[in-house]
Amino acid sequence: MYRRWKKILMILVGIITALYTHGVNADAQETIREPEQLYALSACLMDAESGRVLFEKEGSVHRANASTTKIMTLILTLERADLGETVTVSERAARQPDVQLNMNSGEEYRLEDLCYSMMLESHNDSAVAIAEHVGGSVEAFADLMNEKAKEIGCEQTYFITPNGLDESDGTNFHGTTAIDLAKIMSYCVMHSPKAAQFLEITRTQNYSFQDLSGKRSFSCQNHNAFLQMMEGALSGKTGFTADAGYCYVGALERDGRTFVVALLGCGWPNHKTYKWKDCKTLFSYGIENYDYQTFEQPLGSWEYAVTGGASESGDPFELPVVRLEEENHEPIRLLLRSDESIECENQLDFDATAPVMLGQKGGEVRYYLRKADSSRQLIYRADIYTKNEVKEKNLAYDLCFLLTNFFK
Repeated sequence: MYRRWKKILMILVGIITALYTHGVNADAQETIREPEQLYALSACLMDAESGRVLFEKEGSVHRANASTTKIMTLILTLERADLGETVTVSERAARQPDVQLNMNSGEEYRLEDLCYSMMLESHNDSAVAIAEHVGGSVEAFADLMNEKAKEIGCEQTYFITPNGLDESDGTNFHGTTAIDLAKIMSYCVMHSPKAAQFLEITRTQNYSFQDLSGKRSFSCQNHNAFLQMMEGALSGKTGFTADAGYCYVGALERDGRTFVVALLGCGWPNHKTYKWKDCKTLFSYGIENYDYQTFEQPLGSWEYAVTGGASESGDPFELPVVRLEEENHEPIRLLLRSDESIECENQLDFDATAPVMLGQKGGEVRYYLRKADSSRQLIYRADIYTKNEVKEKNLAYDLCFLLTNFFK
């Protein structure tokens, strides 16, 4: 009998062990692995619509960013100038180092043509000529660039030149972070009022033009090879300097989702292709793991009995009630991984003492992103307001009630 029970017990242990192992393996299969072996010193994958960072590697480290700077130069130009304006080339612009259009001081060009020259061929002289025309000087234009960066939400960006050449002014060196650069590109392709023009210029494959005298002709070819590497590639800008290494910032749209990748310090010669490998890795990670989810929770409502308040019925012994409601807002729509969710908490801070004014703030509802590691990120706040007023009860109110009831 003992051997029989021992055998049954061993079989049960085997079954339980097998089930446990299967459960562990199943959980392991569901674990989402983030990109691990990137070449870039700094990298960021961002949801262009919300600005949420989906992945980052040293994303907040300030680094030189080379010609990726020119996306800021372009969007500022589009927002502040008419592309039909005439640009006169200065001596400073004409003597910029390679890569250059090789313009001569005193020549005149159409602003739009120089924008294509700057973005397709990354010409440094065109960038300076544009900056001087739009801002009055390179220094004044750099101030506009930094103001715009702050407006977009960049926290560690410092621009000195419109073309991204390595430079320091004693305060800081020209550069940005991967997260800030992704914010700038997200703005350029989705949120700027000139986003359509930005995309049109940066996606053009070939462009030809002349100076305004008609004596010189130029032809530009787009050097953003990534536009042909992945389905949905929208825009991008390459860059390289000795300090920055190979850099890239690009945007891709797939199934209604727009992702932005920013790479800084992604190899030095002879590793020009590293940036394309990192781009594919990060964009693929976003496409495979993030989908839009909509969080629709009924708007909250609360009721409080108000101390010292006058009731609508006029009865001094009746405690009046104030109603509070969460302000109306659209459902929250966000790119989420399958192991992420949205949670909400009520933060009420309301003194239910008369008088209570209509529309008085009584707290807020906070919406959090719950991440896979159980950490939370605040993503949205909705205020809570009173929906009715409650006047303060006083002696005149009590007397009115007594007199009214006495003469009934």
